[in-house]
Amino acid sequence: MTNSNILQIRKIIFENFNEIDLRFSNDEIYEFLNKNDTFDKSQTIDDLVNDFKKIEDDGLVRCIAQNFTTQWYKIFNDVEKINCTSCHSDVYLGKEESRICPNSDCNATL
Repeated sequence: MTNSNILQIRKIIFENFNEIDLRFSNDEIYEFLNKNDTFDKSQTIDDLVNDFKKIEDDGLVRCIAQNFTTQWYKIFNDVEKINCTSCHSDVYLGKEESRICPNSDCNATL
């Protein structure tokens, strides 16, 4: 699990799936990741299982269905873009999530 993947996934959800009634899949997120120059293209969808599990455990998304390796999600609440004054990064948190920077190198209270 890489922190970079988690931060990128959160950003993709904010930019593309930030509606509580909208469903999306890990496959769709993976397609967006592959378009990102900073994403390690040697990673497969199976390599991201722990990243998706972490985001689910953090309370950003909930799994609503699964079919083999495809998992369908919905967000619990609107996702907000917050600038962390400690690491100076834009981070993306659901309104009900703990106000802790999801950047594992920071973990500052927001």
